[in-house]
Amino acid sequence: MSIWEFIVALILGFVEGMTEFAPVSSTGHMIIVDDILLKSEELLKSKEVANTFKVVIQLGSVLAAAIVFWPRILSLIGIRTANSPAPEEGHSRLRLTHVIVGLIPAAILGFTLEDFIDKYLFSVETVLISLVAGAILMAAADWKARSSSSATERTSLDDISIKQAFLIGLFQCIALWPGFSRSGATISGGVLLGLKYRAAADFTFIMAVPIMFGASAVSLYKKMDVLTVDVIPFFVVGFISAFVFAWLSIRFFLALISKIKLMPFAIYRVVLAAVILIIYINIK
Repeated sequence: MSIWEFIVALILGFVEGMTEFAPVSSTGHMIIVDDILLKSEELLKSKEVANTFKVVIQLGSVLAAAIVFWPRILSLIGIRTANSPAPEEGHSRLRLTHVIVGLIPAAILGFTLEDFIDKYLFSVETVLISLVAGAILMAAADWKARSSSSATERTSLDDISIKQAFLIGLFQCIALWPGFSRSGATISGGVLLGLKYRAAADFTFIMAVPIMFGASAVSLYKKMDVLTVDVIPFFVVGFISAFVFAWLSIRFFLALISKIKLMPFAIYRVVLAAVILIIYINIK
């Protein structure tokens, strides 16, 4: 493994980890950074290997989320620890059923459309469209939250209904389009459905663990033949990098989301789309 290969894997892991749980789209950022600057497809001598890498390193982010939310995840399956969260007084408790119901729509659609997405939607052009579309959705969620009669009436994590969990799962389907952002879609959906920002973010990240693990595992299983001895070090560096930076990103984002809401991220997405469009036009 050359120094440049190490740097590319490290940078892509950094991009994945820092953006996976922010509503800006990690896949979109990786596609933009890679296609315009790093060009891992040329480095790995295969578009299939490069796309597999972008999916597999999400396992590093999954591991980070699992560690951060480990007490809550254990409580979902009935295992209580000293760090397990207690529901607020007068509230019920988030159950595993809520998570499963939230996962069903995206799991079905993702399995059905996986090959189509890999073949047609991993491009700078498609990402630019979804960056702007996601910004509009987040702006709408912020507007809806501000127009609510009272922020204290909004639903906490342990008050999410089965219906809300399913509807948030439908919003998650939008994120199958690279660049839209899973967290952006589900947090916006949750806020539109009456959840507090932090509750929507927590539910989003808890759901992310099984669905991201499943997507990455399925992709890895289908593409096992591309994991030759030559590319494994590249994948390992990207995985470790994604894990470290995702752990930092989750901690930072959860402390931030209730304070700044979604509008700053929406503005960032539009500005990013404009900058990338200008760069892309000049390159072309």
